[in-house]
Amino acid sequence: MTRLPEGSVTWVTGAGSGIGRACAIAFAIAGSRLALTGRRPDALEETAALIRKTGAPDPMLAQCDVTDADAVGLAYARIEQELGAPLVLVNSAGWNVTRRHWKDLTPQGASQVIDIDLKAMFYCTLAALPAMRRRGDGRIVHIASQAGVSLQTVSGPSYSAAKTAVVAMSANLNAEEGIHGIRSICISPGEVETPILDTRPKPPSAEERRLMLQPEDVAAAAVFCATLPLRACVTEMVLLPTDDRHMRERARAIEAMPTPPGRA
Repeated sequence: MTRLPEGSVTWVTGAGSGIGRACAIAFAIAGSRLALTGRRPDALEETAALIRKTGAPDPMLAQCDVTDADAVGLAYARIEQELGAPLVLVNSAGWNVTRRHWKDLTPQGASQVIDIDLKAMFYCTLAALPAMRRRGDGRIVHIASQAGVSLQTVSGPSYSAAKTAVVAMSANLNAEEGIHGIRSICISPGEVETPILDTRPKPPSAEERRLMLQPEDVAAAAVFCATLPLRACVTEMVLLPTDDRHMRERARAIEAMPTPPGRA
């Protein structure tokens, strides 16, 4: 595995579970010191314990609610003071509501999704950006979604809108900050076997989950993108399950079609 610079710091949000936890472990193995942010101290400690098992240095726990801009600023200040300014930021905090479709959606539910899945990424990026500009090197990984690059009705309009905006936010970040050596990497995974699946109105079965991406798959992609040479930036990556549920029915219908007569 390509390693990060010695002494570098990676800040991971949403580090208490799912993709965030997997990214924290993967970046620790890649040689970075870790700062873990999330709302639940017990979940962060569980991630920290897994990092310790790899032999990596003890991570810093910077617990906060990333939907609170002031709390994000205070958490970042603690990280910079105790570990140093992060070279890498992984914006992985995300959530969805169960009552997510137009017929059930409430203003409160829509606001909650947009706050966590979009605004929090702005807050964390704005906190980390000044030091990255001064260094002339910064790698910001945004965990978006397949719902942000194509219509996926299972996600609901608030989640889809937020993730679409994340893709646009990342593109604008590259357009303005590439001259300062900052790379914004937007990874849009398809279905990943994480706790967010349990918020669906009809959670997927165990069989369906086995065919999905795993958090470690997304983490491996994030480390790859963040460890490329400074001259190279993976601006957007769409990472899908090989047997993608959204294409499965169509593929089976094609498979069942009889071979037509005539020339090839």
